[in-house]
Amino acid sequence: MTAEHAVLPAEGTRSHTWDAAGPPVIELDGVTKTYRTGTLEVDALRGVSLTIDEGEYVAVMGPSGSGKSTLMHILGCLDVPSGGVYRLAGEDVSTLDETRLAEIRNQRIGFVFQQFNLLPTLTAWRNVELPLVYAGVERHERRERALAALDRVGLSDRVEHRPGELSGGQQQRVATARALVTDPALILADEPTGNLDSSSAADVLGLIDELHRAGRTIVLITHEPDVAAAAQRTERIRDGRIVPVTDPGTGGHR
Repeated sequence: MTAEHAVLPAEGTRSHTWDAAGPPVIELDGVTKTYRTGTLEVDALRGVSLTIDEGEYVAVMGPSGSGKSTLMHILGCLDVPSGGVYRLAGEDVSTLDETRLAEIRNQRIGFVFQQFNLLPTLTAWRNVELPLVYAGVERHERRERALAALDRVGLSDRVEHRPGELSGGQQQRVATARALVTDPALILADEPTGNLDSSSAADVLGLIDELHRAGRTIVLITHEPDVAAAAQRTERIRDGRIVPVTDPGTGGHR
């Protein structure tokens, strides 16, 4: 089943959205990230400033080692900046305790990773329900919502299959269903097509586009220009910095 035939999501579906008239969903101001191992210091991010509004679809493109995955981890509240300010829907992330950050990760943000991160011993629907388990949702509702999410991505006939019984494209669709099962307002996709053939990659990008058209804010991390072209806007990152549009010969904002 191709992406254009999937139902994503039904009109009127309740999601954990932010106020469209409020502050930007993502606002980075001079964000830095330094990793330290003994006396060695590595500056992964060097003063990144970036704004993404509600409902935007933005690709962040850069080569290996550019800092794009570090940026993704900070955007998803999986890591914290060493310096600068990160505001998520107007809230300074540095002021939030771990309980609040966990709540945001679980309910407001959906993650899609290159490696799928599916548990091999669990069926597709059991993998999809995991965010709802952590959220304390009742068992009956968890199953109902997991099956609905799998139906949205065209896998209603694979709900009892384990990851090893699915193709790479199907596994990524399971991971996408898991990302949207909590109806998040923000989807962060880190190289979601990196392990897929061209047909499966097009299918997954179609699903992400459907999520965007349904009102989700999308941030897509990639090193591939063809993948970045699916977004409304492309930001380029190199050596831990967002490349300005005026920087000759390097590309920049699209």
